[in-house]
Amino acid sequence: MLNTTSSTEITRSRTSDIYHRIRDDIIRGQLAPGLKLKIDGLRDRYDVGATPIREALSLLTADGLVERLEQRGFRVPEVSDAEFDELLALRCWVEERAVRQAIQKGGKEWQEGIVVAGFHLSRTPRIPPDLNQAANLEYERCHRTFHQSLVAACGSNILRRLWSQLYNEANRYRYMARLSAYDRPDVMSEHEQIAAAVLARDADLAVRLLVAHYRRTGVLLRLTKSGAVEPPPATATSSDNGTPSS
Repeated sequence: MLNTTSSTEITRSRTSDIYHRIRDDIIRGQLAPGLKLKIDGLRDRYDVGATPIREALSLLTADGLVERLEQRGFRVPEVSDAEFDELLALRCWVEERAVRQAIQKGGKEWQEGIVVAGFHLSRTPRIPPDLNQAANLEYERCHRTFHQSLVAACGSNILRRLWSQLYNEANRYRYMARLSAYDRPDVMSEHEQIAAAVLARDADLAVRLLVAHYRRTGVLLRLTKSGAVEPPPATATSSDNGTPSS
């Protein structure tokens, strides 16, 4: 059988893979805020050619997770209280619209998706004892799937696209807040209450719970930044070429 996979398809696949790897490293803080993303350093880090890296960085720029420097390449955007406040306000506004529309339009399949996503999230430890918090990829996957399931039936591709972008940007801040000694033992209860309100089609209650859930992240972030809560020692710091130094 002839191999019909074109070079264009292979390039697209590599670009998609590198896009997700760089995106996840930025969100988890493995590529630190303000870090200049040098192509050569990223080639060594991800063991791939320059073309898919440049294409992935351009896509991430459109997503707001990478900043293009005029004539000077790319870098990871800085973080700030002001940006987080604006991001939080936008996220709450978008998700209120999306959740209200999903409650109006969602059917049995949508409801089942929420139940299944909630079940998997409840069975996945937030901080497995044998892993660093930043490495808890399975929890992150279940967490994203749960929140995505709430808005899945909103009927708007634009709202879903905005949801994804805002989730990723906010997740950077959520990692910063969660990477500390501060514990949030009631987080699963918050998820359960949100799901119950959505499934009961109580839009007003669902929105109130969801907004409160997100605003608690802001409180955790400020506690960490103020020094009221000390983050654990970093396992690695980022060097100037886009790769972690020991």
